[in-house]
Amino acid sequence: MKTTKPLLVATLALGLAAPAFATTATVMDRGLTQAEVEAAQVAWGEALVAISTAHETEGPEAAKVLAEQVLDTAYGYGLGPVLFKPTLTEAPQTFRTTKEGALAYFVGQNPDFPDDTGFALKGWTDVQIENAAIFIDGNVAKTMGNVMITNKDGSVTTVDKTWGFVRDTEGALRIVLHHSSLPYTAN
Repeated sequence: MKTTKPLLVATLALGLAAPAFATTATVMDRGLTQAEVEAAQVAWGEALVAISTAHETEGPEAAKVLAEQVLDTAYGYGLGPVLFKPTLTEAPQTFRTTKEGALAYFVGQNPDFPDDTGFALKGWTDVQIENAAIFIDGNVAKTMGNVMITNKDGSVTTVDKTWGFVRDTEGALRIVLHHSSLPYTAN
């Protein structure tokens, strides 16, 4: 934590007399690091595999409980709507700005989202992330690149992924933007 006297500095820079009420402001640096952003991405991949494993070994209810925990700890639904566009969704339920919609996408079992079969339940065993770029500005970071997800048969699905992260007031890194799509292929 550092302290500055912004009003006093601005006043002096303009050549004005310092006001009698100049106070010291407390400025907290909550800037993100590349390592923190990459660790959050790895944690997301590990959580996807863990949800899939829980489904296979303990059943759908265990997968749902774990997915709820992941949404509560990794995503920013407690801050407001999350800009989440999953890979395999279509209108009218393309975007999942609520926790309920995200949970339905990951584990299905929700009659309000009848087309969701549970993306996280597909037998995923590994996730690798290759960032094309990472942009960090203070407590906000954006990433774009490819995510390669391996299933239990060894098949790899590659998706184009954009994430936006923000550090919340408790210091936790939260996903507030998650856009995923299959790579474009020309006909």
